Amino acid sequence: MREFNYTELKDTRSGFGDGLTELGRKNKNVVALCADLTGSLKMSQFKKENPSRFFQVGIAEANMMGIAAGLTIGGKIPFTGTFANFSTGRVYDQIRQSIVYSGKNVKICASHAGITLGEDGATHQILEDIGLMKMLPGMTVINTCDYNQTKLATLKIADYQGPVYLRFGRPKVPNFTNPDQEFQIGKGIILNEGKDVTIVATGHLVWESILAGQKLNNMGVSAEIINIHTIKPIDEEIILKSINKSRCIVTAEEHNFLGGLGESISRVLTKNDPVPQEFIATNDTFGESGSPSKLMDKYGLNCNAIVKAVEKVLSRK
Repeated sequence: MREFNYTELKDTRSGFGDGLTELGRKNKNVVALCADLTGSLKMSQFKKENPSRFFQVGIAEANMMGIAAGLTIGGKIPFTGTFANFSTGRVYDQIRQSIVYSGKNVKICASHAGITLGEDGATHQILEDIGLMKMLPGMTVINTCDYNQTKLATLKIADYQGPVYLRFGRPKVPNFTNPDQEFQIGKGIILNEGKDVTIVATGHLVWESILAGQKLNNMGVSAEIINIHTIKPIDEEIILKSINKSRCIVTAEEHNFLGGLGESISRVLTKNDPVPQEFIATNDTFGESGSPSKLMDKYGLNCNAIVKAVEKVLSRK
């Protein structure tokens, strides 16, 4: 079993910020818009280096989306930045009508997603955003797992034609992926090969799945662990190939089980090869105020919960 090591804990939002800064230096068509959260989104360096290409719109997220859509008409590549709740739920009509329906090349970049936002509580901890975004026709949805992957995704989507929702987070998490990896939109990554069960994870749950895989290995269970960073379009091939071996699957995400990664995979299974599935996700609930780690434990979004889900799904084979 492959072991993953990391040298530091880094927040995924810093990967976005550093990627945006790099884009600002090499692509003069990249512009950035923020809704009064420049520091939180790590956009300050881009602003410093490119003052004429940075737009601080204030607490007016709907206006920000409309401005971003308009900037594309002149060939600009707008990156919008605010919290995930304000990037999706608050501005859904503007995204649907002005960006997606109109086919505008806007990159909607959303930090502080899920319950790991922490102490701000339920009003800010959106757990429905993946579902909202993936249902929009033509919208690409990406949810990265660490700093390196977030930076590479940020660089990649600048070259991708069409609207993109890039989801990342606030807390510092293990930075374990290869900084020189090739980021391919729509392609999953096999982190560990296995034959007894498939674990498919996204975002912060990828590292927890790696830890669960280590525990399962000590229990004599061979787990295939797949990192799905692109929720839409989802990599059907990698999923079907894996379950052809394992014949059961656990999905893990920091999102409501309704409308998230797990349900996208359920559709793939139903259409092609139905096998037992268990979900690691929030259970049709809002979040609450607390530290990220304690909230992950309370809502069952950790390696121990994944191990229990594996034991349950194995009993259903």
